Amino acid sequence: MRYAQGGGLTPKQQAAREQLRLEAAERFACGEKTRDVARALRVGERQVEKWRRTWREGGAEALRSKGPMCVELLSPAQWERLVRELERGTLAHGGDEEQGWTLVRIRALIIRLFGVEYTVQGVWKLMRRHGWSPQVPARRALERDDASVERWRSEVWETVKPPQRPRTPTSASRTKQGRD
Repeated sequence: MRYAQGGGLTPKQQAAREQLRLEAAERFACGEKTRDVARALRVGERQVEKWRRTWREGGAEALRSKGPMCVELLSPAQWERLVRELERGTLAHGGDEEQGWTLVRIRALIIRLFGVEYTVQGVWKLMRRHGWSPQVPARRALERDDASVERWRSEVWETVKPPQRPRTPTSASRTKQGRD
């Protein structure tokens, strides 16, 4: 089990992580080695070493969670309303059709709708925690001619592209291969 990438842990994930630390404390009390605990709990040895140091200094209680690191400022009802507003698009909130939602725009929307202040990083974590991910729009030039692109790809590219590497393994030796 690993910590979430960039979004923090939900309360449920935080509780599961706490259980993992407490299980490690029980194993420490039984005298298990760090490597064995790490393997059994599927975490890194360095993490288990940190837990063991904390356990030595304060016992199992020291491994308990200190509470949420990032408190959710929006209620579930407010989150649902935010999602509805985001789905309406930027046009409904004073932008134009080409604009997408940026973290700064979402932050401004949250402040306007709910009077709740998040930092831009806090908005990023909020969105990630709720399963949203950054999207990059597929932009194409207005002058693009798909038929010409496909014709170039099939006719010209086939003649100028570099040759593929051989499918069979070759020798890295600079000398000739010996003959039997």
